[in-house]
Amino acid sequence: MKSLEFFSLTWQALNESDPDKKGDLVHELYTKLQKGRLHFDHDSPVEELETPSYAAIVPIVRPKDVPKRKHFDDSKGQGILLHAIAHIEYSAIDLALDSAYRFRHMPEAYYRDWIEVADDEVRHFRMLRDLMCKIGVKYGDYPVHTALFDAGKKSGNDALERMAVVPRYLEAGGLDANPRIIAKLRNYPPTPMLEGIVDALETILKEEVSHVRKGDRWFRYLCERRGLSREVYFDIIERYYPGLEAKRLQLNVPARRAAGFACDELKRMGASECK
Repeated sequence: MKSLEFFSLTWQALNESDPDKKGDLVHELYTKLQKGRLHFDHDSPVEELETPSYAAIVPIVRPKDVPKRKHFDDSKGQGILLHAIAHIEYSAIDLALDSAYRFRHMPEAYYRDWIEVADDEVRHFRMLRDLMCKIGVKYGDYPVHTALFDAGKKSGNDALERMAVVPRYLEAGGLDANPRIIAKLRNYPPTPMLEGIVDALETILKEEVSHVRKGDRWFRYLCERRGLSREVYFDIIERYYPGLEAKRLQLNVPARRAAGFACDELKRMGASECK
């Protein structure tokens, strides 16, 4: 039955702009996939999403014009922070869906992994949206940029590059940044809202480790299938984001190790110690 074909349902969810409808479609897809109620037409056409699904509901600006996240001790600063993170989570829903939709003839476990990630990201988005509602902010009140969507489009021709660029570079960067935001929030006098934001960020950090680990799993799989060394990761990232090794990033080594990064990789990125 066409209605139970995996790629058509994934495309439907990917195109949906309404966050509630998108979330429901993703969870329905996840549930049907878990119960084995879908079939896979790997030879069906792969369509292109030319503009982000959120373009209909959120104003889009250049990255430098996005509101800056500076002070979090009032509702305005907290709203800007929550909106920015919620946009990352919404974008992550679409990136997970696109990774499942775009790349064909992969093991079924690959599709289960990315639909599970999309379902997690829906939950993260809704958690952040609930916090925004408490201070009178909704998704779409602040402008956003399309950096994550653009990265998805650029890496859309090769599953290996997608696994390197999105989970192992962009999402892994979130593992580094998240604890720094939490530490900054904890410098302010505690309030119920700040505690709620910290709790949300800690939940996201914990669960994003598993998302990056899924990306690492399929990056390794594709390297092995193509007879490539994992060091190809640095070649790929250098093409997309030049200067990775020279940046000497502030790495969350324990989280990255739990997500599958090897010590030799982390040392190349700037880790002084790794076990």
